[in-house]
Amino acid sequence: MKSHVIVGRGAAASKTALLLAGDGERVRMVSRTGGGPDHPLVDKVAADATDTDRLTELTEGADTLFTTAAPPYHRWPEQFPILSASLLGAARRTGAAYVMLGNLYGYGPVNGPITPDLPLAATGPKGRARARVWEEAAASGVKVTEVRAAQFYGAGAFSVFSLMVQRQVLDGRLALVPQELDVPHSYSAIGDTARTLVAASRNEQAYGRAWHVPTSTLPVRELAGRLAALAGAPEPRMEELTERDLTLLAFTEPFWAELHEVLTKPGRPFVVDYSETEKILGVSATPADDVLAEVLSR
Repeated sequence: MKSHVIVGRGAAASKTALLLAGDGERVRMVSRTGGGPDHPLVDKVAADATDTDRLTELTEGADTLFTTAAPPYHRWPEQFPILSASLLGAARRTGAAYVMLGNLYGYGPVNGPITPDLPLAATGPKGRARARVWEEAAASGVKVTEVRAAQFYGAGAFSVFSLMVQRQVLDGRLALVPQELDVPHSYSAIGDTARTLVAASRNEQAYGRAWHVPTSTLPVRELAGRLAALAGAPEPRMEELTERDLTLLAFTEPFWAELHEVLTKPGRPFVVDYSETEKILGVSATPADDVLAEVLSR
């Protein structure tokens, strides 16, 4: 029986664990709180993943080490190097294949569709932190791949859409959004993210490079409208948060200041190319209405 370790306990980690366990494979989930889904083949352990000796002990004998974990958003530059060094160290010591969940920040601003062969040219602190995590892993000699997701949506997602649009739409309240309302934007469903992580872990062609999670690409106003229609809610009321708004909000919470780095340029679509994932890993995007319907069913 194959066995795996997943560092993290969020929606993507939990869905990945259930997919693996559903195929009869053992999973150990590691997080500070010891959280995760209930399943006979899922073992939940409370541990600090930055403790390399402890993480190595927990990973010993596993076929794959997955990570979906990340430090607090505003602490990435300081804390990501510590976390990633520990994860990489555990993979190196145990010989486990290493599957990383990343995002698209490392590319920096891109003209045209974002493809996985683009250079990691980000210059901002969060983008460089993400890029360095991959660059160091790729140069380590460990058997490693990275699955890069766009903004999350779907059941259990923690993102701008879930926090600043989804609940407001369902409650009939005004949604204030830090992105252009009518410019196409790519979104990765939690379920598609987990399926890509599992598919990458099982395909020898996946290692040594990065892959993009399949996406649905549409303006946030349209995505919100689809959610409202499915829920029988009123037409969404939405306004765009300006950079000035974010600057003022940053005085109340550091999260808001961090959004300046990742805002797209005015009028520029944010479109992810996932054709290689579909062709080689066999994972396609779930229709947006199906993803939103799952949100409403929870």
